[in-house]
Amino acid sequence: MTDIRGTSREAVAVLRQQLQTVTGSPEQLRALGTELLSVVGLVDSQPTLRRALTNPSRSADDRAGLAANLFQNRLSTDALELVTAAVRLPWSRVRALGDALEEIGVLALVRSAEAERRLDDLEDGLFRFGRLVDREQRLQLALTDRAVPAEKRAELARTLLAGKAPDAAVRLVEQAVVAPRGLSLTEALDNYAKIAAAWRDRLVATVRTAVQLSTAEQDRLAGALSRQYGQDLHLNILVDPGVLGGLRIELGAEVIDGTIASRLDDARRRLAG
Repeated sequence: MTDIRGTSREAVAVLRQQLQTVTGSPEQLRALGTELLSVVGLVDSQPTLRRALTNPSRSADDRAGLAANLFQNRLSTDALELVTAAVRLPWSRVRALGDALEEIGVLALVRSAEAERRLDDLEDGLFRFGRLVDREQRLQLALTDRAVPAEKRAELARTLLAGKAPDAAVRLVEQAVVAPRGLSLTEALDNYAKIAAAWRDRLVATVRTAVQLSTAEQDRLAGALSRQYGQDLHLNILVDPGVLGGLRIELGAEVIDGTIASRLDDARRRLAG
């Protein structure tokens, strides 16, 4: 089984289990996530190193020794152990190593938000920032223009999110801005949000509504959907006057459209037929 980037899930599961044994404060977990993402950047930027760390003709011990020699003075003990564990594993694609380390780095940041009891805030922050970028084309250009130094773009993201999202969410937005790894900015943010949701094994539903739902209404909707799908569920709420009343719910590839606009369109189709 593979994820959206094709990473071997069995190998990633090994690293996830190792990450779960890591203890520390939210600050330490954020630092761990940042370290792992920095390794991803190095591996992505150096094809020769990437091939050496994934070369199946070299023994697992040899690959781990290479990683240890390269990173022992740059990484914390926990980060180094995760990186050497990763290079010991077999990867079907050279790029898969970076994909796996990225996922584990994101999970370390997710765990830091969880430790602060702010995992919901992290998911909401990623979703809302992604939708803001979709809406504001000038902002999207400012954050993705490679002619602008990466640190300047990251600084803009930090400024926009200051006091509005957990530190882990801010770090993930920075990562998506600076190193989306072949994805668009919003695709990278959505990928991180999916990883966060999968961490606690729950679905994510995007709800489009003409008016803001109250907390009680959101709770009732989440409860009804959770019962229907037999799984815990997180709602991302979008207020969109274009729905003309009712709700449009997107859950993966499935769409539940109960808006007035959709019923009018259906009536027009029937009349035209």
